[in-house]
Amino acid sequence: MLLDDKYRDIVVNDNLENKQKYIVGVDLGGTKIATGLFDNQGQMLSRTQRATAGLQSAEDVIATIVETIREVSGDHKIAGVGVASPGAIDSRRGMILNGINLPGWSNIPLQAELESRLGTEVKLVNDANAAAWGEFVYGAGRGSLNMIYVTFSTGIGSGLVLDGQLFLGSNSFAGELGHTVIDPHGAVCGCGRRGCWETFASGTAIGRMGQEAVAEAGGISLMSELASAEDLPVMATHVFQAAAAGDVVACDTLANVIHYTGLGLMNIIHSFNPDCIVIGGGVSRAGSAFFEPLMKQTDELVMEPYRGTFNLKPAELKDDVGVIGAAALFKDNVN
Repeated sequence: MLLDDKYRDIVVNDNLENKQKYIVGVDLGGTKIATGLFDNQGQMLSRTQRATAGLQSAEDVIATIVETIREVSGDHKIAGVGVASPGAIDSRRGMILNGINLPGWSNIPLQAELESRLGTEVKLVNDANAAAWGEFVYGAGRGSLNMIYVTFSTGIGSGLVLDGQLFLGSNSFAGELGHTVIDPHGAVCGCGRRGCWETFASGTAIGRMGQEAVAEAGGISLMSELASAEDLPVMATHVFQAAAAGDVVACDTLANVIHYTGLGLMNIIHSFNPDCIVIGGGVSRAGSAFFEPLMKQTDELVMEPYRGTFNLKPAELKDDVGVIGAAALFKDNVN
């Protein structure tokens, strides 16, 4: 059964000798484990999801991952399992070093553990890298050669596809673009440094900028009304909603967001010369009112030779990008 037409073109491994083999993609998060089975005609045949609440140890997490893989695979012979995980990942050694809110989840040799239990090849990458590769192969980055994926949520995550290859770096840490510095005198970032890009352009930062703008306006803004109606502080969604309705304070806030987002994209363009930048996270659903001025702002910020050399596109794979990207690790050109 095909779950969605957008998965129709997925080919999970060009080099599988046995055409009847299947690939599993696993998206491991701090709150859930999502797992999908793909055949080599591009169909997602089954999908399951488990909450991680109640898991008491790393062994519990690994056992649950194995259960979900066996649940979706049924009687199918699995040729490989791709796993996407947040945090610091050493993909070359198949290790999760640290970084997610799961019990005992540091220095875990997840690749070796899963291979020994499943008897099949396992590949492990950071979730942003998996999303980048998924979008490059099957989503908004299809047809590009050099693509940068940036997702704006609580922080800013990113992944690099350079010359058609997923670029991981010497220690699999490449792509922490959210921690490039925009203003060394700016707000303190969660990493402990000042002025990182994600302190200006993440969903958290947009909400903070909205709150500051409302305070400066004496509380008179549609942003405040929208937030109060939900009994919440002003968040990024309220900034976008109020700006779309023409609220002046929100429009000014959004203009600042676009400026700082453009500064970060400028650094990316000058560093990597991509032909495509794919934007994920909540802002990917902001529409032309966000993307058109962002494209204009970014094109004005970059040096003249770079103008007109890149496109900004919203991500296409949405909520299943981690599962799809993990399965896509068995597509060639993962460096």
